[in-house]
Amino acid sequence: MIIPLSLHDHEVVEQVWSLQHTAYRLEALAVGLMEYPPLPDTFESLRNSTEQFYGYYAEEEGELLGAIATTSSIPSTLGITRLMVHPNYFRQGIGSALLNYVISEHSEMKTIAVTAGTLNVPAVSLYRQYGFIPCGAMMAAPGVELTRFQLTR
Repeated sequence: MIIPLSLHDHEVVEQVWSLQHTAYRLEALAVGLMEYPPLPDTFESLRNSTEQFYGYYAEEEGELLGAIATTSSIPSTLGITRLMVHPNYFRQGIGSALLNYVISEHSEMKTIAVTAGTLNVPAVSLYRQYGFIPCGAMMAAPGVELTRFQLTR
């Protein structure tokens, strides 16, 4: 079940923060970081975020298994700022369900943009599967390249 998340709910903020930290450790390894820098988010910065978060919950337990966040600072363009899945639930279609949900819910947007670690094969494959095209690259850290993807409708 995917629902919009309210970051005014303390429990939701804790769940997102925990999920993000758990997923980030594995993503850092996937993109080639031997040591990963600490994530800057705190409970307070998440609570004050202008991003719209959506969560994928396990139907029985109500546990947050994945989340996606978006922003829309440019007219008719949606930015996907975060996509995270709990490592215990990789390869179960959660990332795909979240991405599909956001694409469907924001059908009015002409462009959807996202950045992913070039070496993060699962993320790159997911975005390509949905028709995202690479449109640029940048170095996030020495030896760590990020690719910017764009879906134009």
